[in-house]
Amino acid sequence: MATTAPQGVPVPSSGPGAVPLPPELDPAALARWRASSGAVVDLLALGRELGGVSAVRLGPRPTVLVTDPGAVQHVLAHHPDRYVKRSHRARILVGDGVLAATGEPWKRQRRLLQAEFTGAGIRRYEQRITDAAHRTADHWAECARTGTPTDVGEDMRFFALDTIWRSLTGHPLDEATNCELGAIHTVGATLPATPSASADVAELRATVAADLARIDAVAEHAIAAARRGEAGPEGTGLLRVLVEAGETRPEYTDQLIRDELVTLLAAGHETTANTLSWLYLLLDRHPEARRWALDAGAAGSPERETALRALASETLRLYPPAWLIPRHATEDDILVGYRVEAGTDIFVCPYLTHRDPELWPEPEHFDPERFTAADEGRRSSRHGAYYPYGIGARACLGAQFAVREMAVLLEHLLPAFVPSFDAAPTSPVFGFTVRPDGPMRATITAA
Repeated sequence: MATTAPQGVPVPSSGPGAVPLPPELDPAALARWRASSGAVVDLLALGRELGGVSAVRLGPRPTVLVTDPGAVQHVLAHHPDRYVKRSHRARILVGDGVLAATGEPWKRQRRLLQAEFTGAGIRRYEQRITDAAHRTADHWAECARTGTPTDVGEDMRFFALDTIWRSLTGHPLDEATNCELGAIHTVGATLPATPSASADVAELRATVAADLARIDAVAEHAIAAARRGEAGPEGTGLLRVLVEAGETRPEYTDQLIRDELVTLLAAGHETTANTLSWLYLLLDRHPEARRWALDAGAAGSPERETALRALASETLRLYPPAWLIPRHATEDDILVGYRVEAGTDIFVCPYLTHRDPELWPEPEHFDPERFTAADEGRRSSRHGAYYPYGIGARACLGAQFAVREMAVLLEHLLPAFVPSFDAAPTSPVFGFTVRPDGPMRATITAA
């Protein structure tokens, strides 16, 4: 007996009534994709046409693609013990930091940091976020006054890095540190889009050795200052929590403190910068969305903040920071009616879930109003249909922090300035994150 999906190859089962394997993309379609030199996301989109759980071959064994909300919940939220992280693509950068850690070490590291990223924890850093936003607004004001063009993507990166650096160290980001930490972006750009596309780790590490050394030097200096009790002008920061853990917990070695610091620097700015960059590109194409948000309420009002968060939420729907979430099946399982064998690689894909027309009306259209209470019918209410920062125990630790810093920056920039792009990027680059495919040079006009 065999089970066949539209445009898929027959998937054998062991007998009448047996649970089928997920439908697999047929070899001809796979061959056409390889011949076209298409991106991995294009192949996954072909697999998605077979259903919310399907299989594609990136190597000798099929990889199971998951986009169905129920299956997403099953893998990420309900059974994280069956579907685990194996080898994180960013390990050469973040080492054993909380992003890449697994098992009991991950649980300990997550517990230590969790309180810093709750609502109460975020409020401790509110003034630092605001000061970073003021700094960016001052830069745009000067650009508007002089007519000097600026790169909006770089400005968003500087803001996000300035925010997390202040939160970690108590110091505003200086130009020398900013220059050295630019190596984080360089290393990130070399990371593979999928684990199966990973280069030899030793070879990859050798390629970015000089960049890793620059990052390590900044981390070493910051950790030494925190150990000496040197508070910045904004007080101590989150780095002090890690240093204090090193004084009482033997597992917090110098290396682990470095790994956690670099994890927070990398994850704490790269994804937020990309989201803000995409948001400004979308506003350039849809200027009515800016007017809608500003008309929602007065500056600082709950109505205005709801609208600003809706702008960010819709941008995160179209360009989720974690566009692909790899997992590995540790045991046989049944996933929404399909058999998953132990040892199978799993790709959970928020990017494709968020663009599923069965879940999201007009999914390619930028429509922030779908995230306001008055328009609940325009967004999916299914659990697992929206997860830009993941879901379950391993959801992004800093998701609330990121959304808050985006709202604060938009409150400063959106009413006051409008960027006009010289030649805006038009396509995404799907690597470790999803980012615009070129520079974002713009002229800033005072609104």
